[in-house]
Amino acid sequence: MFNFNSVSQSICVNRYRALPLFITSAVSLASVPVYALQQGEIEVYPPNWWAGMQNPEVELMIYGEDVADDAVSLATGNVKVSRVKALDSENYLFVTLDTSGAQAQDLVLTLTDNDGSQRTVHYPLEKRKEGSASRKGFGPEDAIYLIAPDRFANGNTANDNVDGYQDKVDRQFKGGRHGGDIQGIVDNLDYIKSMGFTQIWTMPMLENAMDKYSYHGYSTTDYYRIDPRFGSNDAFIDFSEKAKSEGVGVIMDMVLNHIGSNHKWMEDTPSKDWINNEGKFVGTTHKRESLHDPHAIESDIKGFSDGWFVPTMPDLNQRNPHLANYLVQNAIWWVETADLSGIRVDTYSYPDKAFLSEWTNRLMDEYPKFNIVGEEWSVNPAITAYWQAGSQRHDDYDSALPSVMDFPLQAAVVKALNSDESWNSGFITVYETLATDFLYGDPNNLVVFPDNHDMSRIFTQLGHDKAKWNMAMTLLLTTRGIPQVFYGTEILMGNEGSDDHGIIRSDFPGGWPSDSDKNAFTGKGLNSDERWAQQRIKALLQLRQTYPQLFQGKLKHYAPVDGVYTYFREAEKGAKRSAQSDNGNNVESIMVILNKKAVDLPLSDYAEMLESNDSITRISDGKKFKPTDTISLPAMSANVFIVR
Repeated sequence: MFNFNSVSQSICVNRYRALPLFITSAVSLASVPVYALQQGEIEVYPPNWWAGMQNPEVELMIYGEDVADDAVSLATGNVKVSRVKALDSENYLFVTLDTSGAQAQDLVLTLTDNDGSQRTVHYPLEKRKEGSASRKGFGPEDAIYLIAPDRFANGNTANDNVDGYQDKVDRQFKGGRHGGDIQGIVDNLDYIKSMGFTQIWTMPMLENAMDKYSYHGYSTTDYYRIDPRFGSNDAFIDFSEKAKSEGVGVIMDMVLNHIGSNHKWMEDTPSKDWINNEGKFVGTTHKRESLHDPHAIESDIKGFSDGWFVPTMPDLNQRNPHLANYLVQNAIWWVETADLSGIRVDTYSYPDKAFLSEWTNRLMDEYPKFNIVGEEWSVNPAITAYWQAGSQRHDDYDSALPSVMDFPLQAAVVKALNSDESWNSGFITVYETLATDFLYGDPNNLVVFPDNHDMSRIFTQLGHDKAKWNMAMTLLLTTRGIPQVFYGTEILMGNEGSDDHGIIRSDFPGGWPSDSDKNAFTGKGLNSDERWAQQRIKALLQLRQTYPQLFQGKLKHYAPVDGVYTYFREAEKGAKRSAQSDNGNNVESIMVILNKKAVDLPLSDYAEMLESNDSITRISDGKKFKPTDTISLPAMSANVFIVR
């Protein structure tokens, strides 16, 4: 089996010269982000590929001293070298292999220099896992748990600090590394599963060999290597396998827009146009509207797409076809290697638009049932919807992106709960936002969320009001779409007094051996409110597991009246009914009522959705009602009912 622990996934080679055989030491260099090539060393990206892919071509980025002028030959009959291309650097060569009809095998490429010396590269063409192409991605029946790995749990203290990496563990520093890792997530898979989460999305865990603030993972310095302070490639693969065995999928966070300034591309750039703005910092305008503005000028579009976030995040030029290929193949490589159930794409709209079309289409061609969610941080539904596949657009842009993060609904929920009820404020904000779902290709495949790693926690956004938190979580875990919950939201974690990301991403209590007083995994030390919140999330998520057909189906809502907002989730016509039953009556729908004022509410108001013989059961206390009853609800309450 291919060794995924090799140095930056380097392929060691033999240089046929009057020199001693050079062998790269994976032991001595595995923890050191040193990018100077050793004599005779060759690196190949991607480090392996598979036979039987939908697209039979794979372009190898070969990195080695003075390799650009080498001739390439392949000693095999059914795999062909179809293209060889050198760019500006003398140390890069791009070699395209055509694997049409090929079986799994160990390929041997020979690189011949002008002086007749040769280097050989052994390249694994592997057999795909059974059913890999038809893998099913995450969907509306799922619930996603978002984790900041460095802040969740420290399962292996031995990798807290690694030689050669400057950013050391300092748990007292809000912007420092705290020691959380892959093993910490594996150790607590039972907690994640017991809460009702069926997917895990972690912030990026690829190598971030930055001098400081490296814990968040968004400054990639090696696209093919897990940061050793989180673990190894093998550890990540093992995590995905163990999660899958527990019925939990793994969604990988990918960054296509930029790299970290310590990436080796900044020392030895494949081509002059590899990094936007000639490799010099020019800040992005963040004006995403320019991509859609019919009156926009080209410089505004370029200012958005080609600008850098910060000087330590060089902006990639995906218009370069070899870089585009590299990013596409890297995504496919991780899906195959780690058996992923989904991808979340950071800062989705910032890369080149044409490249995003190519990237999503090629991924979805390989995996037609897969799911990818893009982060488009706009509260304008028209801009968000633009990127989702199947949406109606103002132009002929081809997007194959299945899902988008629903920032418009998140903002609407917070605004609604923090506003008084009137004809144009309060729950009407949520109602009007959902009424724009006609813009989306598939609104039920949007990812909905109360908060995430880049904004204040929902408990803080709602003024640390437990009732408002309950209404927000009830709504977002039962409305249309796929819910995502940020770790700690289930125990009312907040960030009162600071909007610093290091505070927002505070340590999950119980994840460190020294956390003796409070442990959210076991419940030790949690106060009554925190325990209640944890159980509330668990109960709401249990609904998705028990009645998945309801959450794959329709949302039908009533316009809010006097601070009461009511909606139903029901299965599509013809969908298989739930096997769960009570007294032989199958579940037809769930009804959710959110109300700000105390109210006596006649259920006959919902006669369009309730039939005369329906039995209505409140999940919080099991109390039963008839469609002709009037129910009394206290102020600021969120009630969920099962309709049989």
